Amino acid sequence: MIGEVTGIRRIRMLYLQLLYRCNFECLHCFHGKRLQHADAFTADEAINLLTLMRDQYGTEAVTLLGGEPFVYRDLTQVVQYAKRDLSMQVEICTNGYRIERRLTEIGPDLDLLRVSLEGIGSTNDHIRKFGSYRSALSALEIAQRLGVRTGATMTVTSRNIEEVLPLARVLQGYGVEQLKLHCLRPVGNAADHPELLVNDATAYTRLRERLASAELDIEVIVDEDLSEGGAPDVCLPDEGPIEIERIEADPRGALTMSCKAVGKDSHAFWYDKLADHIDHRPSPTDELTLAVPDVVYGRV
Repeated sequence: MIGEVTGIRRIRMLYLQLLYRCNFECLHCFHGKRLQHADAFTADEAINLLTLMRDQYGTEAVTLLGGEPFVYRDLTQVVQYAKRDLSMQVEICTNGYRIERRLTEIGPDLDLLRVSLEGIGSTNDHIRKFGSYRSALSALEIAQRLGVRTGATMTVTSRNIEEVLPLARVLQGYGVEQLKLHCLRPVGNAADHPELLVNDATAYTRLRERLASAELDIEVIVDEDLSEGGAPDVCLPDEGPIEIERIEADPRGALTMSCKAVGKDSHAFWYDKLADHIDHRPSPTDELTLAVPDVVYGRV
């Protein structure tokens, strides 16, 4: 269905939000009240979607998210199927809170563990949860011992923008290969915390300059909203691309092709869990917006 409507024949990665439920209530979470919703993929539904994406669109990698994927009951089954049966690259994005036992269980089938952090110590804990900073670092230590590659994400806010470089240097000490920086969008919980927004555009300029001259060993990827020109509205050209980097499935089955749709009901396709196929359901504007490349600093 995606190919017929858009001309897209290959989608390299599936971002699969397994569930909304989470053991955190972060101040900036884009899901907001959806964290209270029971929507989730069953193991069979997740496996069916993975198989469909691999067979029809050549999808070779999956990133498992939530909510919090480590509270998903059937995480091991989904991870093992993606790796052992479909030979996919498997990444998990997690808050890293008390995941040691399950991480040890799935470690052999995991290609990358990405932990979310919002600064150092109390800065992180105020935004996320008390004790979450130490727990996340503990998860990184265990991953390192298991031989699992690690990355991190950070949403840049007024509270933590000065801690980007210090956090990057801490993460280097834990063998973390990559830090992704995201722009805070005023949706979900963040809509109730406008004080977290970075209102001084020159702050991003200073951050980019510091990153460019920092000579870090860790790779730092800055999303386009934090780049010099900001992210353009990139919509599907008339002729359509043959291949895109990713598509994201939320726990309801809604599919989006752009991270700029985060926290919004902007989608063009749905995965019908019961019928195991993808339907075209136009968004309010029926625009297929594609993600644009990120900016990379540090050693590649």
